[in-house]
Amino acid sequence: MNSMSKTILGVIAVIGLALFYMSYFVVDEKHKALVLRFGDINRVVEEPGLYFKLPFADTVTKIEDRIIIWENNDRPVQDVASQVYIVDAITLARIKDARLFRETLGADLMQAEARVAARLDAALRQTYGRRSCDAALSSDRAVMMREIRDALREEADTLGIEIVDVRVRRTDLSENVLEQTYRRMESERKALAQDIRSQGEATKTRMNAETDRTTTEKLAQARKEAEIIRGQGDAERNRVFAEAFEQDPEFFSFYRSMQAYAKSLGTQGTTMVLSPDSDFFRYFGHQSAPEKPAEGAPAP
Repeated sequence: MNSMSKTILGVIAVIGLALFYMSYFVVDEKHKALVLRFGDINRVVEEPGLYFKLPFADTVTKIEDRIIIWENNDRPVQDVASQVYIVDAITLARIKDARLFRETLGADLMQAEARVAARLDAALRQTYGRRSCDAALSSDRAVMMREIRDALREEADTLGIEIVDVRVRRTDLSENVLEQTYRRMESERKALAQDIRSQGEATKTRMNAETDRTTTEKLAQARKEAEIIRGQGDAERNRVFAEAFEQDPEFFSFYRSMQAYAKSLGTQGTTMVLSPDSDFFRYFGHQSAPEKPAEGAPAP
């Protein structure tokens, strides 16, 4: 075999290897594959493995078969009271119909993300627009996410995309609305504090009035009982004095006079202006000198 034959055989072998290399392709578990023949979809390969195609006539386009995560952050929405929120959402999607995905979006994930994001904005506005501030931040959150997901699915199905789930990560008021909300909450708390303070003052006044009334009643009752006891004591004292007076009227008069002297003359600097022959001083009279015994009479 001459050199020319070897060269031809070598070229044929190289061309054969090239054709063989161009005639097969591998699909892994992370992708699907579209086999295009002269630009038209010939078949869809959804299972991983080794496949063959016509060289030069067929081309292979890989389609992502895993769950795709699209983040949509800082989306402004309004609630039913026209308060503006800033929402962060995550969309989980998968390409379920590779043929439809190629026909509608040219198998371009960036176009798919843009279309889904536009529909997501509309779904967020519709869902939040039917609710108040409290509902948007309460247990309705799960219901809202389901509503947004269902609204997205209607649009995504026409693109060959399956919306697996939609999660709202953050719902915050905008700066202006947040400041207004803080001021409103502050006013409400101040009004509540004032109401509680007023109730406390009313309770304090009522308790003070009840305490004063109870104190007055107890003092009056105590004075009444004291007066009764004092009257009983005076009556007993008068009875004792009466019995003593009946036994010795002169001694009783003397005793009472001594008490009167002690009360009226016991304090230093006391001045009394009375007639010397007043009955008050009858026990202060001078004792008369004893009479001299008559002459011849025996001494006592």
